[in-house]
Amino acid sequence: MVAGTVVSAAMLQAGEPCRISVSGEPRTAMCGMGICFECRAVVNGVAHRRTCQFVCADGLRVETMR
Repeated sequence: MVAGTVVSAAMLQAGEPCRISVSGEPRTAMCGMGICFECRAVVNGVAHRRTCQFVCADGLRVETMR
């Protein structure tokens, strides 16, 4: 992964959705700048974090939000 990659881009590259909608659809970042809230996931145990706002770092724990 390239230094400076945001978490939403890393999740997309890995084929993992950021969240699963209430209807069961996988969702990922749309706007890439924190406006659409589609990239919400669990980051370091905190739900509803916008993954497009976090740069990947060692030890960062990210989970698809369900």
